Amino acid sequence: MKQTKRLSSWLAALALAVTFTSAASGGQLARPTVDAKTTDANITRLTAGMLEQSQLAHHPFDGQLAGTVLDRYLDALDGSRSLFLQSDVEEFAPYRATLAQATRATGDTSAARAIFARYLQRLSEETAYDTYVLQTAKFEFTGHDSYSFDRDNAKRPATTAEARALWWQLLRAQYLQEKLNDKRPEQIVSTLTRRHAQALSTMKALSSDEVLEIYLDTLAHVYDPHSDYLGHEQMESLSIAMNLSLFGIGASLESDDGACKVRELVPGGPAARSGLLKPGDRIVAVAQAGQPPVDIVNMPLMRAVQLIRGPKGTTVTLTVVPAGPAGATTRTASLVRDEITLEDQQAKARIVDLPAGTTKAGTRAATKTAAKTPTNSAAVRLGVIELPSFYADMGGGKRRSATADVSRLRAKLQAEHVRGVVLDLRHNGGGSLEEAISLTGLFIRKGPVVQTRGADGKVMVDEDTDPAVVYDGPLVLLTSRFSASASEILAGALQDYGRAVVVGDSSTFGKGTVQNIVPLAAYMDQVGLGHAYDPGALKITTSKFYRPSGASTQLRGVKADLVLPSASDFSEVSEASLKDPLPWDVVPAAPYERLNRVEPYLGALRESSDRRRATDKPFAELVNDIARLRKSVVSKSVSLNEAQRRQELAEAKLRETELAKEERALRATGLTTYEITLKNASLPGLPAPLAAANGASAKDRDGASAKDRDSEAKIRSATDDIILNEGVRILADYVNALSPPADKSVRTRRTEAASVSRY
Repeated sequence: MKQTKRLSSWLAALALAVTFTSAASGGQLARPTVDAKTTDANITRLTAGMLEQSQLAHHPFDGQLAGTVLDRYLDALDGSRSLFLQSDVEEFAPYRATLAQATRATGDTSAARAIFARYLQRLSEETAYDTYVLQTAKFEFTGHDSYSFDRDNAKRPATTAEARALWWQLLRAQYLQEKLNDKRPEQIVSTLTRRHAQALSTMKALSSDEVLEIYLDTLAHVYDPHSDYLGHEQMESLSIAMNLSLFGIGASLESDDGACKVRELVPGGPAARSGLLKPGDRIVAVAQAGQPPVDIVNMPLMRAVQLIRGPKGTTVTLTVVPAGPAGATTRTASLVRDEITLEDQQAKARIVDLPAGTTKAGTRAATKTAAKTPTNSAAVRLGVIELPSFYADMGGGKRRSATADVSRLRAKLQAEHVRGVVLDLRHNGGGSLEEAISLTGLFIRKGPVVQTRGADGKVMVDEDTDPAVVYDGPLVLLTSRFSASASEILAGALQDYGRAVVVGDSSTFGKGTVQNIVPLAAYMDQVGLGHAYDPGALKITTSKFYRPSGASTQLRGVKADLVLPSASDFSEVSEASLKDPLPWDVVPAAPYERLNRVEPYLGALRESSDRRRATDKPFAELVNDIARLRKSVVSKSVSLNEAQRRQELAEAKLRETELAKEERALRATGLTTYEITLKNASLPGLPAPLAAANGASAKDRDGASAKDRDSEAKIRSATDDIILNEGVRILADYVNALSPPADKSVRTRRTEAASVSRY
């Protein structure tokens, strides 16, 4: 990372202080020999200082921030606010006045150690209580009480008796959850006893530097949710991940109030291919082949990741609490660990033949006609390009480029006389900044794509300087809450230019910041701070993105021009749902050409889509499911009445069955669709139509029988198809409304870049 003047000055002052201290004690500045305790202190000093000097907000590590660190650390250990008593919090209160100075001056972490020791004491008390109750109490679920999972702002228990009342209700919720999974009482007692004992054993076994990692990670998160402290074990784990003998499930995980939560899925990975996991799902147990599951609730994230990772070809079975309604029944997902291939992550396309008049009728009536209507000149031929990420790296001696691949697919679509294109970014979490800029340039002549404000306050404008336009026709962008970073740069720019209709969730994720990973060892050596072990690294937020119009994509994301109902729109998957996010703001607009190709048609496009969805049964079912989800998200509590819960589960199962039927019917009467890959894009003509889309096979696209697929995966697949089909019909409306200019490929774009930066 390029040092700012602030950081350079601070490092120089720190080096001078270390030199003075070393000389006064007769020590040597160069590579001093220190023990683990001194290493911890040195890491703490450097981490606090670098966050203060380098992070975008430049917030001083003062008493106010130190108090927030203390509060967040308590929550990091006790997210349910049921372990620490109010008297514990009052006992820790004096640290608020001394924490900042102690951290900056000497790297003192005694407060963190004392709090962690008290945490272990309270956790031991809870485990003893739970073990006793499980062996002696009778669990009944005939009343009308409930358990609230939302205790983010709840008061901490004032007495041990109040704490035990909370533990009892949580234990009842856990017991009922297992009972609803049809486990026998003795199995439930065994499972929960083992889970609580295991959690205590795991936390007691944490090393000193692992406790430090929890504390410093909390400190980093106070600055913003994407700044992290990566301890040496986590850095080693990142290195292990590059070892070809170890593979995973292809998911990015995060710790959320003691749960291992899926942050995002890696395109082409086992989890994404299976459809059995989605962002927001919580993994509560991990089982290796032929072994009992290991509970990972409250287990440090890296320990959980080590259980999930393993040799290629082996099976790992995850126990998952689905994202969405509180108290949802757990399910298992068996995944085969595998290498994520380049092909799985590449862009791909579809050609869809939409019969004339389809968009004016309801979807069901239209698709029934589609099965009987041969492709002819009256049909509207449209293209869909799915881009899983903005990739750009070296593979097999040949550079991979999302821009080059999309351009190649677009050429094939043009050769097959496609009249409009949907660019599907719903599952695109970002990637290369350079690729986002060059790919945006495929659709505009030239001009600013993104503005970046660094820690020094200066704003840099990144432009597309190539006047070539690979595609100048009707364009629809499909986005969701899972569209983030580079996706938001492209969507924001094309929306500002008035070049594309943005369709999907009400807004995208809202991540408009850039992080750099800074290994600490080099800086410690630079200033003469010794370390007995690898001090790890800092991931620091150093800059923020802005659209050509000057609006930040941070927090607010990119708002859709046409909003379609979606369950993901109400999930807690967004920048705004994270703690302490950086604010939304603006910078001056950069001069750019407003094409105004969208605004004149938006009213008519909305009206047409509204009429279509009003008569579409799958959309009606989807809207009902979303209403139920929204109600559950608002309440954030779960009934402890067994009869009520079983009725809710039966109703949910019935809805799943109905939606699965709708999915099969939708596919059986589906539109004629051709799949275009980078392998067949250069071949003449079109491949055979997709069998699954035309109902010619009882198998799904992955070859699995429909009745064997996970029910939630069915719902997600059906929802994806519903949204995509409506996106295609909106594009058809747009094509018909426009008097499109000739579709020109002026010349091949430059797709090579001198350097690539990922964020």
